[in-house]
Amino acid sequence: MGEAPILSVRDLSVALAPAFGGRRLLDGISFDIAPREIVGVVGATGAGKTVLAKAVVNGLDQTLSASGTVRFRGRDILGLDPRAMRPLRRDIAYVGANPMGALDPTLPVGRQIAEKMRAVAPGVTEGEARRRVIALLEAVRIPSAARRFHDYPSQFSGGMMQRALLVDAMISDPALLVADNVTQPLDVTVAAQVIRLMRELTAQFQTAILFVSSSLPVAREAAARTLVIDAGRLVEEQPTDALVARPVHAYTRELVAQIPTIWTGVPAQPRSREAGAAPRPIISLEDVSQTYRARERGTFAGTGELRAVRNVTFDIAKGDSFAVVGESGCGKSTLMRLLSRLERPSAGRILCEGQDIARLSGGALLRFRRKLQLVLQDPFDSLPPRTAIGAMLEAPLRIHGWRDAARIRDKVRAVMNDVGLSLALYDALPLGLSAGQRQRINVARAMVLDPEILLMDETLSALDQTEQFRLLALFDKLQSAHGLTYIFISHDLAMVRKACNRVAVMYLGEVVELADNERLFFDPGHPYTRALLSAMPTLEERRYRPEDCLLDGEPPSPIDLPAGCAFRSRCPRAFAPCAGQSPALVTRGAGDFASCHHVPAPGAGLAQAVAMGSTG
Repeated sequence: MGEAPILSVRDLSVALAPAFGGRRLLDGISFDIAPREIVGVVGATGAGKTVLAKAVVNGLDQTLSASGTVRFRGRDILGLDPRAMRPLRRDIAYVGANPMGALDPTLPVGRQIAEKMRAVAPGVTEGEARRRVIALLEAVRIPSAARRFHDYPSQFSGGMMQRALLVDAMISDPALLVADNVTQPLDVTVAAQVIRLMRELTAQFQTAILFVSSSLPVAREAAARTLVIDAGRLVEEQPTDALVARPVHAYTRELVAQIPTIWTGVPAQPRSREAGAAPRPIISLEDVSQTYRARERGTFAGTGELRAVRNVTFDIAKGDSFAVVGESGCGKSTLMRLLSRLERPSAGRILCEGQDIARLSGGALLRFRRKLQLVLQDPFDSLPPRTAIGAMLEAPLRIHGWRDAARIRDKVRAVMNDVGLSLALYDALPLGLSAGQRQRINVARAMVLDPEILLMDETLSALDQTEQFRLLALFDKLQSAHGLTYIFISHDLAMVRKACNRVAVMYLGEVVELADNERLFFDPGHPYTRALLSAMPTLEERRYRPEDCLLDGEPPSPIDLPAGCAFRSRCPRAFAPCAGQSPALVTRGAGDFASCHHVPAPGAGLAQAVAMGSTG
C-alpha cells in the first residue's frame, strides 16, 4: 500500500468459551487498513461482522476468547486490559448499531458529548466544546441542534441517537473509527450525509474507517475496498467496484443477485389491486393532524405547539401494499401511532371501514385491535427473553377470549408453519435466534389473530439484505393466502420499490406526494421525492444525480414552521410563490398527487405549465 498500515489484523479467530459451547465465530481473518482508508465489511446476519468489529477495538466480552493479533500503530492490542486500553480510546472509536442504550439516560446528550471532548482535550473551554458539539450535530442533520443539545436520550428517536453517537465518536478526531452498521437505522438522505462526513474525516484527520454494513450498496457508497465475511471466514476481498462487477466467490455472487433493482431490468412487481374493480378503502384519513405541547427552553412555563402531523388525507384500499416514507422526524412514527389507535388525532378522522377509530371503546376497540396488528422494528427488545415462543404466540389469543388449550396450540402451530418457524421452537426461549427468526416470531404474533391489516413500522430495517429478501417473499405469500392489506412505515426505498404498489411521501408532518409505485420512481412530482431517490444506495446507474438533488441544511423546526412551503429552504427549485403560500396537493392524474408550486393545477394551460417549468 506504500504507507504502513494503521491497523493490521493477522489470523484473528474468535470462539465462545468452552463453558458456552466453544463454537468458532471467526476463523483466521487477516487484513490491513491504511491511514485515510475506508474498508467495508459485508455479510449476512450471523456471519461474524459485529464480532470482528468488536475484536478490532478489543471490545469482546468475557464469554469469547480470541487468538491471533490486532496491531494498532504496530502495537498488539488484542487482550490488553482496560487500564492499558484507556489511553488508546481517544484514538480508537467504535459506534454500534444499537444506539438507544449507549449513553447515560440521566444526562443531556450534548452535555455528555461535550464532557468527552473536554476529557480528551483538557484545554478546550466549556463554551468551545458546546459550540463544536452543536456544529457537529448540525452536520449530521439533527433538527434544531442548539435546542437538542439539552435533550435527554429518551427524547431522541433511534435515527437521531445514531447520529448523536457518530458525533460522540468523531468529537475526539480518532485515528481509527469502527462503524458497525451505523447507517442501517438512518433514512437515505441522512445516511448519505453520514457517509460524506466519514469521507471528510478521512481527508482532514487521516482517520481510517472500518465500515461494517449489511448492505453491499451502502458499502459501495462508503468504501473503496470491501471484505466479504461468510460463516466467520473472509471469503473475498476486492476493490468494491470490482467486487460488484466481477464477484468471484459463490457467496458474493449470491449477495449481489439478491439486491433489488430499482430502475433497470424488471423488478419484482408488487401485488396490485384487481383490474377493473373500484378500490374500496379499508383505511381513510380525512384531514388528520396531531399537535403536541412542547416546553420552550429558557422560559419558566412557556410552551409551543409541535405540529407532528399536518392535514394528512389519503385512502388505503383493501389489498394494497401502501408505504409511508420520509426522513427521520417527518411524522411517520406519529402517523403509525394514530393509525394503530395508540393516540387519538388532534383534528380530523381516521376511518376503518367507515368507523371513526378515535370513538371506539370496549368490545368495538378490541375488534379493531384484532383487525389491525403491528409488527415493530426491533426484533430483539420486542420479544420477552424469558418467555417461551409458543407462550408468546398464545398470549394474543387468550387476551381475545380463547380458552380451549388444544385449540390454541393448534392455531399457534399452524401460524408457525405459515411464517416458516420450526415447531421445535414452540417451547424454546428466543435466546440465540437470529434477527430474521425473531422477526418471524413477531409476524406470527400478529398473524395469530387473523388480522386484515398489518402495520409494519420499519419491520425490515434491522435485517441484512438476505433476511429482507426472505421476509419480503414471506409477506407476499401471506398476502396472497390471506388477502392482507399492508402499511409499511419505512425509510428503505429499495424495499418499497419491491414490495409496495402505492407510496405516500411525508415531509415535516405533511404528505407532499402520493403516487403509484411506477409513477413515483420514474416521474416524481415533488423535488423532495427526487432528493430521496437520488440518495438511494444502489448498484445501478442512478436515474437522479445526487449533486443535482441531494439536500443540504436541516429541516425547519416543527415548533416554528416558516410561512409558505416548508420545504423551500432546502429546495433547489424554490422561487417567489414558495415563500408566500403553502402548496396544496394537486392531482397529476390517475390518483397521483404532489404539493408543489411547480406542479400545474388541474386545467392549467400550456403557458402556465411552461412558465413553472422555466423557473427550475
